[in-house]
Amino acid sequence: MATALGMDAAMQDEAAWWALYTRHQHEKTVADMLSAKGFEVFLPLYESMRRWKDRNKLLSLPLFPCYVFVRGALDRKLQVVSTPGVHMILYRGEQVALIPEAEIEAIRTTVEGPFHVEPHPYLKCGERVRVTRGSLEGVEGVLVRKKNLYRLVLSVDMLAQSVAVEINASDVEPAAA
Repeated sequence: MATALGMDAAMQDEAAWWALYTRHQHEKTVADMLSAKGFEVFLPLYESMRRWKDRNKLLSLPLFPCYVFVRGALDRKLQVVSTPGVHMILYRGEQVALIPEAEIEAIRTTVEGPFHVEPHPYLKCGERVRVTRGSLEGVEGVLVRKKNLYRLVLSVDMLAQSVAVEINASDVEPAAA
């Protein structure tokens, strides 16, 4: 029985997401290098229009500046931290800080959908809601209002960072406590 529990924990670690803290503006490079090393990497991006005196440019920027997510492969941590641009792996005490699959999937669903997504200040308080219609159905977050637009705020607690996506207030219901 103890062996089965040990194997179960090992399988859970192998499928778990964890976060890396990177050098400023090195997220894409780190993600590319880790992918080349065979790691499963998730770097959520959003598009932002930047204006200069002579031109406008649409940039693809990380939703979580200085962070890259990696799945599994906790036995290969040395390969990760020795990658140029990686400062450290996030820990909670002496254990690698694991990020719940539901939080990663909520972010992935939002980024891959036809939504306007942008970084948002981290919110812990506020009413938690669940989307009831559309391609985000079942995703939970915090409903906020900004300039007559409603937004669903999705948070990654481990990073204390959030992203917001525009949504119709009629498409959400209070989440079960």
